[in-house]
Amino acid sequence: MDFDTETIAAIAVTNIATAAFIYLTCSGSSRGRLNNEIQLDSEKVATISSVDEVSKKVKESKVAAYCRCWKSKKFPFCDGAHAKHNKETGDNVGPLVIKN
Repeated sequence: MDFDTETIAAIAVTNIATAAFIYLTCSGSSRGRLNNEIQLDSEKVATISSVDEVSKKVKESKVAAYCRCWKSKKFPFCDGAHAKHNKETGDNVGPLVIKN
């Protein structure tokens, strides 16, 4: 099975996003709940993006930024809410940025 460069990059980004999510979830457990707003009625919040969706977003805008602080009003996309979160908590989170 042959993959083009964009497909390989999209798969790699998906894996990075998953690893970042796991890291943030586990590292926040000693500080309490990370997610205080997004789909609280769900047992688990899992954002699923296809390779095509990620590729399309990056092609359209040359960049896609995914939220990692759980504060974005545009979740799963970043709206810059991490800046306020970082200032209030002393944290240093930022978005996962995918560029073309």
